[in-house]
Amino acid sequence: MSKEQGSTTVQTANKPVRPVLIVSEHTVYEYSAFLEHLLAGLADESIAPGLVCPATCDVDSITPSNVQVIRFPTFDLPFMGWQNRRVLQQQLAAFKPTVLHCLCEGKAALTKGISAQMNLPYVLSVSSPQKKWTRLPVSTRRCSKIIVPAKSIGAGFAKAHPRLADRIQQVNPGTFAAEARAGILQPGRPASMVTIHPLDRIGNFENVLAAVRHLVIEGYELIFAIMGQGRAERHLRRLLAALGLLGTVVIVPRLKNWRSVVSAGDIYIRLEPTESFDPYVLEAMSAGTVTAACIRGVDELLVDGQTCVTFEPDNELSIYNNLQRLFDRPEFARKLAEGARQYIRQNHSVSKMVGDILQCYRDAQQRYEQQ
Repeated sequence: MSKEQGSTTVQTANKPVRPVLIVSEHTVYEYSAFLEHLLAGLADESIAPGLVCPATCDVDSITPSNVQVIRFPTFDLPFMGWQNRRVLQQQLAAFKPTVLHCLCEGKAALTKGISAQMNLPYVLSVSSPQKKWTRLPVSTRRCSKIIVPAKSIGAGFAKAHPRLADRIQQVNPGTFAAEARAGILQPGRPASMVTIHPLDRIGNFENVLAAVRHLVIEGYELIFAIMGQGRAERHLRRLLAALGLLGTVVIVPRLKNWRSVVSAGDIYIRLEPTESFDPYVLEAMSAGTVTAACIRGVDELLVDGQTCVTFEPDNELSIYNNLQRLFDRPEFARKLAEGARQYIRQNHSVSKMVGDILQCYRDAQQRYEQQ
């Protein structure tokens, strides 16, 4: 009996992995770098995944040629729900997946339903802490792994879903660390600062812009690029005019190649605490850009004095003091940037991420077949 069971385990472990990734517009927009690295890593392992995404998502630039893109919903009409599900199931049946991977909490219910209809195991990625009163729809039978990018997110999920606590696995999002940079905050040229933040509320920018104004008045030469869009853009431009910063601060939409802009800057600023894993801080650190970040929220990448400088939320003086600290001590700033880059190199490699996620897929297949 044990010999027969062992043979089944070996067969399951050697079974080809054919995953389908289910993503939302939010995933493609906010975590495009992570998704691109994962798809490329699977391609390097000779694995051809499927990708279920909304029709509005532009994924052509991040999908290798071996990825089969399935658009859902097919008909973007409120009364076509069951027809869209039927078309999706037909397309997935033709693809013949062995495991599903839901990369967005917002698609948890859809993934749970598909896994039941197609009798498939799945894994679920969770990028923000869960609250007990907003628990996700998760199948205790078919969901084998809960993938989290940080310990604090895993702890929050365990509190909200105690029955699934043993399935939580931390997989650090992977990226590529650039070569060491020597040109940060060079004398003789203006310092360049970048932030990526939606322009939804003018209050998000008031303190940082007041700090920038004081730096300019004191003679510091700098350029501050704000990347984002939103309903508060007109009010933000009025505020810049009132502060006399129209020649210092530029506002541009978030560009597709935002990583190139961040890597060209001297300082990346995280304006507010975030409850989700912050992909912009990860990419800024990997590029060797100095990070100045608002503390609290999910901030495991942020170690003051080692990988970044931190400031208190809604505290103009704290922002000013820490930016001035970087301007006045460029060697210290370069040391922080290098410390962050090395941390990313050691803890957030793409190869490790892809290997860990592939193992989650194999574990899911094996667990489900042994039930």
